Amino acid sequence: MISRYTLPDMGRIWSLENRYQKWLDVELAVCEVLAEQGKIPAEAWETIKKKARFDVKRIDEIEAVVKHDVIAFLTSVSEFVGPDSRFIHSGMTSSDVLDTATSLQLREAGALLLKEIDELGEVLGRRAVEFKDTVCMGRSHGIHAEPTTFGLKLALWYTENRRNRKRIEEAVDMVSVGKISGAVGTFAHLDPDVEEFVCKKLGLRPAEISTQVIQRDRHAHFMSMMAVAAATLEKIAVEIRHLQRTEVLEAEEFFSEGQKGSSAMPHKRNPITCEQITGLTRLIRNNAGAALENIALWHERDISHSSVERVILPDTAILLHYILKKTISLIDRLLVYPENMRRNLELTHGLIFSQSVMLAMVGEGITREKAYALVQESAMKCWKSGESFQKILLEDHRILEILTEEQVNDCFNFEKHLRNINYLFNRAGLPVTDSKPVLL
Repeated sequence: MISRYTLPDMGRIWSLENRYQKWLDVELAVCEVLAEQGKIPAEAWETIKKKARFDVKRIDEIEAVVKHDVIAFLTSVSEFVGPDSRFIHSGMTSSDVLDTATSLQLREAGALLLKEIDELGEVLGRRAVEFKDTVCMGRSHGIHAEPTTFGLKLALWYTENRRNRKRIEEAVDMVSVGKISGAVGTFAHLDPDVEEFVCKKLGLRPAEISTQVIQRDRHAHFMSMMAVAAATLEKIAVEIRHLQRTEVLEAEEFFSEGQKGSSAMPHKRNPITCEQITGLTRLIRNNAGAALENIALWHERDISHSSVERVILPDTAILLHYILKKTISLIDRLLVYPENMRRNLELTHGLIFSQSVMLAMVGEGITREKAYALVQESAMKCWKSGESFQKILLEDHRILEILTEEQVNDCFNFEKHLRNINYLFNRAGLPVTDSKPVLL
């Protein structure tokens, strides 16, 4: 685990102390229902309830000898409880404890992830509204396409983050199941009502059918949804990395006083946070692939999944939590440069309105093919000469035979081009005002 990146709450969830506490919670819940059913003497249950605890260091010592983590755990607990410990783990198999406890840990981790996703949504929504009307260049294939607004970029991320919230919420629900059904899931030594009681007490649902383990499609789903959420954060980071390029410089990571960008070049201001997010997302994606590999186990179980999960479950939850925090700070403190957006809008001398001209000509009755050819010819002249696209059009008699000068000029209109921004914000559930997109 990458402990130096661990944030206190998420790190606690995946600590050995919390892991063993969850095991103990499961064991005690089973003892409680067995005591209610008269299968454990009342006095023994009172002793177990009063004395049951564990010692992490002692568990490590025992496991070094027995090479079995659950046996080591149970031995440590028995040293605290005494002879009545014989009633603990009765009729259970190790995976009854392990898998049910893992579900509890994943549910806790999911709650923290949802908290950060909600905070990211608040920041994205706030900054989207802030820049709703700030006109910038829209690009496809990295090439100038047509105008958009910077707020609409943020609103897009806002809606995707909202979908991620739903995906993680569903994934948490999918994995919030337990099993106390024994060695191959047949309830050979404990009745199903024990599982019902334990799961209800722990806030879980019984898995409909399990083998010796809860089926790993649930865990793969959770891991995959974390990977999707991370991919959204990478998407945001990659966009900002592009916008921070010196030739573009429409937005930039916050650069604090005293910060250094390069050991060799004092002028550098690098998108290091975005690059961290991009790199760590690769790990999350790879971990999701490992989780998919864990679905296929031999017969009623093997343990090929176990060693993998000890790494990928905590690491992925911790990594996603970390890059969510980083993205929240990134967006909250993002430096935005509308004046550079305007400069970039003007780089192609009006070519970004070529579709508006073509459609205006089609509206006058000529074929799309002819209109495209005429407009493209003028556009290529603009590319080569650097002259105003609008001027080239107005000097072409073939264009003026179809459109009036006023019609040509009307095509070069940002406000008309972006007239539906408020509609899009409304559809995204973001507040709008009567303001209109403007060039700053």
